[in-house]
Amino acid sequence: MLSKFWRFCFRLLYNEFAFTYDYVSRIVSLGHWRNWQRSALRYLPAPDAGMILELGHGTGNMQIELLRAGYQSVALDLSPYMGRLTRRKLRQAGLNADLVRSDAQDLPYRANAFAAAVCTFPTSYILAESVLDELARVLQPSGRVVVVLVGQLRGKGLRRQLIGQLYRFTGQGDELLGDSAVRELFSAPRFCIENHIVTIGNSAAQVVVLTAVSESIPRQSNVSLDYARHL
Repeated sequence: MLSKFWRFCFRLLYNEFAFTYDYVSRIVSLGHWRNWQRSALRYLPAPDAGMILELGHGTGNMQIELLRAGYQSVALDLSPYMGRLTRRKLRQAGLNADLVRSDAQDLPYRANAFAAAVCTFPTSYILAESVLDELARVLQPSGRVVVVLVGQLRGKGLRRQLIGQLYRFTGQGDELLGDSAVRELFSAPRFCIENHIVTIGNSAAQVVVLTAVSESIPRQSNVSLDYARHL
């Protein structure tokens, strides 16, 4: 019964109650959530390397970070509520991005279209073989997927336990994983897997970098949006 309750809360948070997501994430992380998201930037290629794909753009915070850092990006999310929130937030920031509502198991882009992909605090869909195969397909050879997997507040006791319980509401966990556990989660032969722990103040973010090893598709740099989109 409890697991059904959390699944129900999780569905609401990403859909009808999506407008509360930023507030909830700020509360459960004690204000660190955005810093944890930004940790992905250090593992992305330079902005002139090519286009970036964001999976699960949520309320658009990472899109704002990417665009302000000079990246050209497209973003995908299955929730129409998240899409509306992101469009509104980007307009208010004076920014523009190409947003698509689609399932990550069937990416609407051509092969070899992106220099990298980024995904911050994804749910378990990121571990699906079909999703990883799609990412390998749309990435350029040696392209990478940067996943901010976990954010953790340092500390012990009741406060730490309470935060752990609140995390369940967002569909996340707050336990940092070891290298072997990460390799077991991302059982993807088409990627080399790197596990990084980034210390940020009194917290840490776990960033997993998946680098494509397939050389089956000739590399093309600076791929345009027209090329990326599968019409």
